[in-house]
Amino acid sequence: MKNRLTPAELDARLKFVVGCVLAGVLTLTTIGVLYALVFVTQPIGAQAENDKMFFSVLSSVATFITGTLAGLMISTGRNTEDKDGNGIPDDEE
Repeated sequence: MKNRLTPAELDARLKFVVGCVLAGVLTLTTIGVLYALVFVTQPIGAQAENDKMFFSVLSSVATFITGTLAGLMISTGRNTEDKDGNGIPDDEE
C-alpha cells in the first residue's frame, strides 16, 4: 500500500505542476510573438492595426504570467526552519 503524501509534499508537487504549465504558456507566447515579428509580412513603414492589438494583448498576458510565476516560485508554504542549511527542516532531523 502506498504511503500518503504529506501536505508539504503535495504543496511542492502542486507548485511544480503549476509552474511548469505557466512556464510552458509563457514560452509559447514568446514563440508566437517572435514568429509574428519575424515571419509575417508587415506593411512598409508601419505596423498593421490588428498586429498592434495582437502584440498588446500578448504582452499583457506575458506580463501577468511572469508575475504569477515569480510569485509562485517565491512563496513558501512551510513554516519550518533550517538553521544549519542542510535542506532538511530542523524538526525532521
